[in-house]
Parts: sequence; structure tokens; C-alpha cells
Amino acid sequence: MVDALGIIETVGYTAAIQAADAAVKSANVKLGKWIKVGGGRVSIIIRGDVAAVKAAVEAGAQAANNIGEVVSELVIPRPSDKLLPKFPIDPLTTEKKSIK
Repeated sequence: MVDALGIIETVGYTAAIQAADAAVKSANVKLGKWIKVGGGRVSIIIRGDVAAVKAAVEAGAQAANNIGEVVSELVIPRPSDKLLPKFPIDPLTTEKKSIK
């Protein structure tokens, strides 16, 4: 289980990509899925230990603010396992699918 959940919500996909890029480069975190919230808002999910997620969210929000608008940012230390069925907060895997 991963210790913390970080969320950065931006206006526009470009700012979300910038936030995700800066977040994963700044700390040892894994990128979760992105969620199209509606009204042009996009949220990205970051997983990792608490200190790394805090650093990644700060760096990602600052980078996104340079090119767009950050609506909100959030860090939840030790989120409940009951969130998993409702929200796509698992880290993305980098496994390649084999072609048969």
C-alpha cells in the first residue's frame, strides 16, 4: 500500500500535463490516472510516501501555475482503502502488453 494520495486540479489539459511532468521529476512518486472533471478542469493523481507526495504536489502546482491555472491541490496521508472502488487512485503501471 502507498502512504499518501496527492491531487492537483487544473483548468486545461496542458496545465495538467505540465503539473504531472514536474511532479514526477521532483520526487519519488508514481503518477495515477488523470480525471476529466468537466468544465475544462482536469485532475491528476499522485501516489507515494507522504513527504514525496507533498513535494511533488507543490512542484507540480507551481509548474502548472506558470502556464495555466491551478484550481486546487490536496495531499491525503494514508487514504482509506474504501476510496479505491470509487476513485481511480491506483498508480499507473508501465507494463507492456504482449501481442499474440
